Amino acid sequence: MLARSRTLPSRIHDSVVSHVEENRDDSRTYFQVESQPKVHKDAAAVNTQLGHSKCFDDDGRLKRTGTMWTASSHIITAVIGSGVLSLAWAIGQLGWVAGPAVMVLFALVIYYTSNLLSDCYRTGDPLTGKRNYTYMDAVRSNLGGTKVKVCGAIQYINLFGVAIGYTIAASISMTAIKKSNCFHASRGKDECHMSTNTYMIIFGIIEILFSQIPDFDQVWWLSIVAAVMSFTYSTVGLSLGIAKVTENGNFRGSLMGISIGTVTKAGTVTPTQKIWRNLQALGDIAFAYSYSIILIEIQDTLKSPPAEKKTMKKATLLSIAVTTTFYLLCGCMGYAAFGDDAPSNLLTGFGFYNPYWLIDIANIAIVVHLIGAYQVYCQPLFAFIEKWSTERWSRSKFIVYEYEVAIPFSGSAYKLSLFRLVWRTAFVALTTVISMLLPFFNDVVGLLGAFGFWPLTVYFPVEMYITQRKIRKWTARWVALQTLSLTCLVVSLAAACGSVAGVVLDLKSYRPFHSST
Repeated sequence: MLARSRTLPSRIHDSVVSHVEENRDDSRTYFQVESQPKVHKDAAAVNTQLGHSKCFDDDGRLKRTGTMWTASSHIITAVIGSGVLSLAWAIGQLGWVAGPAVMVLFALVIYYTSNLLSDCYRTGDPLTGKRNYTYMDAVRSNLGGTKVKVCGAIQYINLFGVAIGYTIAASISMTAIKKSNCFHASRGKDECHMSTNTYMIIFGIIEILFSQIPDFDQVWWLSIVAAVMSFTYSTVGLSLGIAKVTENGNFRGSLMGISIGTVTKAGTVTPTQKIWRNLQALGDIAFAYSYSIILIEIQDTLKSPPAEKKTMKKATLLSIAVTTTFYLLCGCMGYAAFGDDAPSNLLTGFGFYNPYWLIDIANIAIVVHLIGAYQVYCQPLFAFIEKWSTERWSRSKFIVYEYEVAIPFSGSAYKLSLFRLVWRTAFVALTTVISMLLPFFNDVVGLLGAFGFWPLTVYFPVEMYITQRKIRKWTARWVALQTLSLTCLVVSLAAACGSVAGVVLDLKSYRPFHSST
């Protein structure tokens, strides 16, 4: 989910979430990227039974054309994001033995639970059963009841947290651009301390403007640009890590990770802090890998036959293998370059100011990526609140009325909603203020990873699979699945504790609204 990029590819259909009231099944709201394709107007006149139409699928929608290769590219594009920047720090806490091993274990768990989730795309028969177009649809079809509401709440809270994390990350990169140029101009004589608050405000203003776009399907291009940017800065980070290792002439780091007694910005590492840092590293790795929330949407783009789940499992294997390889390279080369001094954001590490222009390009790519990613994750939340408000206060002109404002030189008009203007502006302002109060990128990333990993990546897929396959309690299969879920819950709780401890430690030496790098 940091995103893992964590941006979603343009081909992914918009997820649709029913309103929390079970008696309002027709109430829908956007939950992912583009608007969900509508059933063709002529579909009713077509026999939509599987295999009876060359133009439509069994659900009356236009034939899906996705393949293993397109699904793999969607997953890779969605997963590789700003979370990759913290992997060098994560491996630095765990060391050369545990760091890569934990990353591979996370990859295996996510691969397995993703396969479980792909089995839940159709309810009933794997070839002709009812399709579940979104993650929430799958939860509703298989579990229903309170679990649907809990799942929705977790997703929206996670989206809110991602907005805060992206604001912090963007401000760090914007500050790094200014700082690298200052460092270059002074030839290293000036320490160039700068506040990130100004750049958080600038980022917030930009997001307020983009947030006024009514629907995300009107900014599909933003997702494509963001995806290109994520590959750009990830590749630059890897290249600079290799260059730094070459410059050092050796691989830094140790088998057990950061040493007790190492002096960091937060102080000297104590045995207790060593434990908290190790736990926080788990959250950082989880954040970098999470993508389960969009798996069903990607699977809904695949053509059949063969069965969508078969193609999806092949795509999942390929994409996780590629992503894990890339993550290991970025994380290990970053740790090899800096050792115990591995930074929480790889591109802000000391020694990366030359070539400073390359650092500027990478950080500009991060900022552009996060501008788009912010909208990818927040537009669904915007749409949900606006849909709910419209249904609750349907007679309020402030909420439902739209004013047409002519756009100069375009011949078109912008539909201005006062409620949308006020609510979305307030939301961005709130996330900006919280980011200024808690500008701790690594801690926030770890907390987001811990919060979303167990419920969205493990618990719901496992529970849906058990229900789908009618696995009886206390059978060997049931016990194995519940053991996996319980183990991952413990890992998530431990990672959350480590991240909270990191925030508490950082707060000891931090003054609100006076953050600097």
